[in-house]
Amino acid sequence: MFIQTEETPNPATLKFLPGRDVLPGGSVDYRSEAEAARSPLAQALFGVDGVVGVFLADDFVTVAKRDDKDWHLMKPGILGVIMEHFTAGREVILSDAPDGTGDGIEEDDDEIVSQIKELLYTRVRPAVAQDGGDIVFEGFDDGVVTLQMRGACAGCPSSTATLKMGIENMLRHYIPEVREVRASGI
Repeated sequence: MFIQTEETPNPATLKFLPGRDVLPGGSVDYRSEAEAARSPLAQALFGVDGVVGVFLADDFVTVAKRDDKDWHLMKPGILGVIMEHFTAGREVILSDAPDGTGDGIEEDDDEIVSQIKELLYTRVRPAVAQDGGDIVFEGFDDGVVTLQMRGACAGCPSSTATLKMGIENMLRHYIPEVREVRASGI
């Protein structure tokens, strides 16, 4: 098994591509070992000294590290965990656990929310996935779209620029009702 690695715009994260499906059709972001109780892969990755976050997506895993750790020391352990997990044929997420975010479009969404989600899930998510992250719709209220940053996007120095210059401008262009885009927690 050959696992490729890619740097992300966030220096505290690294993207690992195992060459097979990780979490088809969804994504899950774990920020602690306790949160990762339903994922044997994420649990094992949190066992590597310095790992502070694990993001699982379609065909990649993004790992976040503490600032005082160096990738060249952590990378062999992370590669070993991923390789051993997939070689042993273990589940990424236990079968009775939630299946991630999916496409997020619901039947009862109003027209504006459906348009926002459609743009996010067809244009934005594929682009940020290339950088090892994800952006998930959380809400739309009084012209303000709230998004959750995941994986490499969470805490990335360029995420604010991505939100304001990229996503906000695109949504405002196609959907005049959108006035602003914010990350959740801001």
